[in-house]
Amino acid sequence: MIKERVMIIKKENNGIMKDKDVKDKARVIDYVLIIIIGAVLLYPIIWMFFASFKDNSEIFGSVSLLPTTWHPENYINAWKGSAGYTYSKFFINTLILVLPTTLLTLASSTLVAYGFVRFNFPYKKLMFTLLLAMMMLPSTVVIIPRYMLYNQFHWVDTYMPFYAPATLCCNSFFPYMLIQFLRGVPRDLDESAYIDGCSTFQTLTKILLPLMKPALFSAGLFQFLWTYNDYFNSLIFINSVKKYPISLAVRLSLDSESVVQWGKIMAVAFIAVVPLMILFFACQKYFVEGIATSGMKN
Repeated sequence: MIKERVMIIKKENNGIMKDKDVKDKARVIDYVLIIIIGAVLLYPIIWMFFASFKDNSEIFGSVSLLPTTWHPENYINAWKGSAGYTYSKFFINTLILVLPTTLLTLASSTLVAYGFVRFNFPYKKLMFTLLLAMMMLPSTVVIIPRYMLYNQFHWVDTYMPFYAPATLCCNSFFPYMLIQFLRGVPRDLDESAYIDGCSTFQTLTKILLPLMKPALFSAGLFQFLWTYNDYFNSLIFINSVKKYPISLAVRLSLDSESVVQWGKIMAVAFIAVVPLMILFFACQKYFVEGIATSGMKN
């Protein structure tokens, strides 16, 4: 009997070891595939980085990834900017444009989402339907009436065409995103807060906002990226070079020379991309959690 039990235990251990080996091999294969796919996706950025150290003849005359002659002066010349303004000015303009727009979007979207999820009011379903319908409306369709309206308000060549829609929650994607998140938060928390003497606004700020951090991070990151990369609206509403954000500054560098120095342009583009890469990897945990989470975690 003892020998039979020993044999059975050995067989079970062998089976466990085989299953573990299979899982380890599968995990190795997964990592290899992830590395290959990641390398393919990152190759354009890698190529752009090394191309920023090349001159025109090497960019168009060689297929080698690494430059034969390094030209770090491309970054020095690129940072000098164009039209008498350095890229320090353009980055400051971008922060002045992007940060308030992002914060105002989060504030207005939170209030709208809170109102839709926690309160009943006339025509609520109709208004939510209109909110969804706005998501299907391309921004290019309303660009002409928006420009005419902002021009009457004397907002053209200012950042108000970005601040005002963010304050009034005109981008319906963000309140919709927060609405779906708040629907997974039990109303029992609100009732407990009311019993403890919290007002409606205190319930939002002290109870719900801490739970909404992942969704707010995701919404904020989306808005930051979209506003940072927005070329079309910046081109329409901003006319003065001294107010250009980074998206227009990159194009300005391309148009300012009769013979385009592509190494310099690659340096400009890489400088513009680096802050977004740092921001994304720094907030990746919250971004993924906000996209994947549909309710509370216990």
